[in-house]
Amino acid sequence: MAEDSQRNFRSVYYEKVGFRGVEEKKSLEILLKDDPLDIEKLCTFSQRFPLPSMYRGLVWKVILGILPPHYESHAQVMMYRKEQYTDVLHALKVIRFVSDSTPQVDIYLRMYQLESGKLPRSPSFPLEPEDELFLAIARAMEEMVEDNVDCYWLISCFMNQLNTKFRDSLPQLPKAFEQYLNLEDSRLLNHMKTCSAVTRLPYDLWFEKCFAGCLPESSLQRVWDKVISGSCKILVFVAVEILLTFKIKIMALDNAEKITKFLENIPQDSSDAIVSKAIDLWHKHCGTPVHSM
Repeated sequence: MAEDSQRNFRSVYYEKVGFRGVEEKKSLEILLKDDPLDIEKLCTFSQRFPLPSMYRGLVWKVILGILPPHYESHAQVMMYRKEQYTDVLHALKVIRFVSDSTPQVDIYLRMYQLESGKLPRSPSFPLEPEDELFLAIARAMEEMVEDNVDCYWLISCFMNQLNTKFRDSLPQLPKAFEQYLNLEDSRLLNHMKTCSAVTRLPYDLWFEKCFAGCLPESSLQRVWDKVISGSCKILVFVAVEILLTFKIKIMALDNAEKITKFLENIPQDSSDAIVSKAIDLWHKHCGTPVHSM
């Protein structure tokens, strides 16, 4: 208990003198010394704090199951992942679904389709809505991850998480969004309803695509930390905070089309502040996960 109090005192002190996150980084490094890694603790840490960029890739890969908890297996498992990536890519080239000139995100899509048994009969077939969703996630992930093999597996496993773990939760998010917006600013919600804008908001961009294509990389990573570690509900609070941030602008718009168009292209320079406030709002309404170090 005394040790926890001391840690909390140091955290407050560091934050006051401008070194917010120093203690959190040390705490994560302690967790990463565990062998095997404790996935539950890594998830809880990611829910509570932003992940340092130097450790984000490792933590995401472990949580998503790309890497196993045991360090001794990491090199071998990634070798298998790379071999599988190479084999699937070669197969797609042989059947002429991709070539050296195919954009990388399209290659990721075809690989994912082939591995999930959904490759169409011809590359000229029109894309399905789920394919467009995949491409949005892939474009965003490509901005975050340099290595093609890592990038593909992160996209693939993230998509699998959205399609399985969050399959039933994602359709409920618009209703939750309306509920929390009403708690935070009922006047703003009433204005949206008067303009018939509530049902026309860009829910697919916000919730299905997890803000891919809406927020810049630095802000999006902090949101995806929470999604990947187990909470898609953070998406609701990002959406609520966007509306609260641009309340004056939205209140001045008088129809659904104008409101939706604005929300699909929010000013990028506000995104870091929006995400920080959204995380605070999320903790306010949903509490803060706790784990023992």
